[in-house]
Amino acid sequence: MTALPAPGPLGTRPEPDLDLRLDLDLLGGDHGDVALVDGERLVTYGELAGLVAARAAALGATRRLLAVRARNDLDSVVDLLAAWARRLPVVLLGADDAARHREVEERFLGAGDEDLHPDLALLLSTSGSTGSPKLVRLSRANVLANADSIASYLALTTEDRAITSLPIHYCYGLSVLTSHLRAGAAVVLTGLSVTDECFWRLARRHRVTSLAGVPHTFDLLDASGFAERDLPDLRYLTQAGGRLAPATVRRFADLGRRRGWDLFVMYGATEATARMAYLPPHLAASRPDAIGLPVPGGDLRLAPVEGQDLPDGVGELVYSGPNVMMGYALERGDLARGGELDELRTGDLGRQSDDGLWEVVGRLDRHVKLFGLRLDLGRLEEVCTVPVRLVEHDGRLHAFVDRPRSAAAARASLRAATGLPHGAVVVHTLAAVPLTSSGKVDHAALRRHAASTAREASAHDEGAGPVTAERLRDLYAVVLGRPDATTGDSFVDLGGDSLAFVETSTRLAGLLGDLPAHWPHLTPVELARRTRPVRMWTTLLEVPTVLRAAAILAIVASHTDLVDLMGGAHVLLAVAGYNVARFALPVEGRRRRTRAILATVAAFAVPASVWILVAGAVTGDYRPTTALYLNQLLGPDRWTDDWEFWFLEVLVWSLLALAALLAVPAVDRWQRAHRFAAAMAAVVGTVALRFVLVGWSTASLQEYAVATAAFCVALGWAAAEARTPAQRAVVAAAVVVALAGYFGEDTTRQVVAVLGVAALLLRRPVRVPTPVARLLVPVAQASLWIYLTHWQVYPPLEDAGHPWAALVASLAVGLAAARAHRVLLATTRRPGPPRAATLRR
Repeated sequence: MTALPAPGPLGTRPEPDLDLRLDLDLLGGDHGDVALVDGERLVTYGELAGLVAARAAALGATRRLLAVRARNDLDSVVDLLAAWARRLPVVLLGADDAARHREVEERFLGAGDEDLHPDLALLLSTSGSTGSPKLVRLSRANVLANADSIASYLALTTEDRAITSLPIHYCYGLSVLTSHLRAGAAVVLTGLSVTDECFWRLARRHRVTSLAGVPHTFDLLDASGFAERDLPDLRYLTQAGGRLAPATVRRFADLGRRRGWDLFVMYGATEATARMAYLPPHLAASRPDAIGLPVPGGDLRLAPVEGQDLPDGVGELVYSGPNVMMGYALERGDLARGGELDELRTGDLGRQSDDGLWEVVGRLDRHVKLFGLRLDLGRLEEVCTVPVRLVEHDGRLHAFVDRPRSAAAARASLRAATGLPHGAVVVHTLAAVPLTSSGKVDHAALRRHAASTAREASAHDEGAGPVTAERLRDLYAVVLGRPDATTGDSFVDLGGDSLAFVETSTRLAGLLGDLPAHWPHLTPVELARRTRPVRMWTTLLEVPTVLRAAAILAIVASHTDLVDLMGGAHVLLAVAGYNVARFALPVEGRRRRTRAILATVAAFAVPASVWILVAGAVTGDYRPTTALYLNQLLGPDRWTDDWEFWFLEVLVWSLLALAALLAVPAVDRWQRAHRFAAAMAAVVGTVALRFVLVGWSTASLQEYAVATAAFCVALGWAAAEARTPAQRAVVAAAVVVALAGYFGEDTTRQVVAVLGVAALLLRRPVRVPTPVARLLVPVAQASLWIYLTHWQVYPPLEDAGHPWAALVASLAVGLAAARAHRVLLATTRRPGPPRAATLRR
């Protein structure tokens, strides 16, 4: 695989033998017409041709396969067109799809002239391919025919201007680019999501006339208020990449009729370069279940399906046309093969209705046979009484829902529709259904998750059997609810947070023995190499887990007057800062990292706020301002029940301040380049603020105030960033200085806080007796809810002289509340957009 070299200067002249016919064919606009918009830069067709020529000249004359790791920007477009100018075939990849890059490089690395057919121009991944690389081989003629066909039925002119709402490495997104360039129209390049207001400001400013989307895009349009947006230049929307529900088609068609734009529902596949059929927009409202007519230059027919009991008039859809691929490439030798197909068997079951329109009624590879019954999974998904996605694995029907309360209904509905026995229907609950990079349901990921769950269930004795990367991937997939997890994804990569951290680290320690301090950043492949003997009578627990459990136990035991061991809440502040530094700050991209910090705040602040509101309404103990974390600003300056949640108020405002700081580009860059220095700067700043405001020791409520307690969060951050012995020594000294005299004459409280915060500097887990670990882990997981609820639980029992009962009841209620919150959270959580690729060269 040959990476593209750096572009030459703009004025570089192309070599005399440079063949630009393909690119001149694609670049259909006049010299002065705008071809691309990249940020604030308007690139004319003349300028684009110059950039392409200069870039092509730098590639040299040797014919070879090139990899373009594309993002939606000018450089990627120029790279692609320059390679075609040199008649160099391109494998187009997503810029951030490292796993796919490795697969392709291992399979096709080093392909040169003798390995490459003269007609070969482009290699694309099929929309759902996983595992071994399976690439679609496309010719120059395929690309041009597809662009012409799309430009024809969309009636593209030089006045049209599209926007890259889809990635250009995906065949649908690429077809938007090629068809508009072919027609002399313009394309606005952006990697922004349709949920981002900046996307719509860009669309309005550059007078975008069209928008392309897959079914998930239309879900995002609904969620982002598209129906109310003022887009006076919008001429049409296009939809492909999977079936859009007829009701949604009709709704958007009606919206377009009212707002003055058309909806084109389209049908296609990578194997057809992009498009095979389209539904004329005037039929979208009346025939939303149809795929329409063959694209110009194409044709559809039905082929009989052997061994299938299908209704009359139903068969496999077969497409023919000049955009049908040359064939697949599974290995390097396939790149030398010429065109092998005259038509494309789509794998879809279809029929032609009396009005001449074509319809897709099912899919061959979604027909399975279980217990002697032939089942159409697509049809079952439609008739199920709750939203569900289905796959077959190991002789069972696996159903995936995103709401736990839907599980029983899904099982009952599917059994009623199929007649399958109870044990043959397995229902899984996920936070979100996984999607491919093209926005389609990732059925391969769902099948892997079904297999992972089965393996996890059979391996409940985690000490038995070899520890492989695949087994650890299964653990991540199940614990984190991430069917798309791979052996190349770390805990941090998969969005693991401080709550999942407790369970994951405990289970990993049971499998691997001692865990390295940086295990959240290691992949299953790397972790599997570190297996150590596991001791049966003891369990390794991460220090933050032990601290969370010990701190909340000390807090409740102190409040019930069993012991006098205060200082635990300040330790919990440091633990929170430590966890944010481990799981939110490493996230790539300034905006994504800011969102990760805000999501961390929301994860505890929102449920706590709801609890405080409800408890305040029932008991009258708390003001509404307390639920908004404004007690210290608007509440009384003496201790009242409203001050019981000071710990949360300090944490909320400290993390919001951190998010605001890191949202500044210059601060973001400096922090990433100087991680320990940035953390220590936060420590120095917050400790200095504490001494300025209160001096040596606190009095009254000062030890609970945001401005004077925020240094605890900063100390936790610094402990997480301390990598060397010298850095850990600096943080240890800072802990002593920061807490010196903080609690006045309460030396016990000061010692507890100093030892607790300093314990975060221990880089290895601690070994505790297994029975103790089984008590500590759930307490650590439920620490927030124990803190929230114990204020209402312990006072009556303490007043009655039952301190032990007060402690046990506080823990039991907190554990139950935490369990209820997890169930409720999974019940109400809706699927969000797929993880945006961090597109970079």
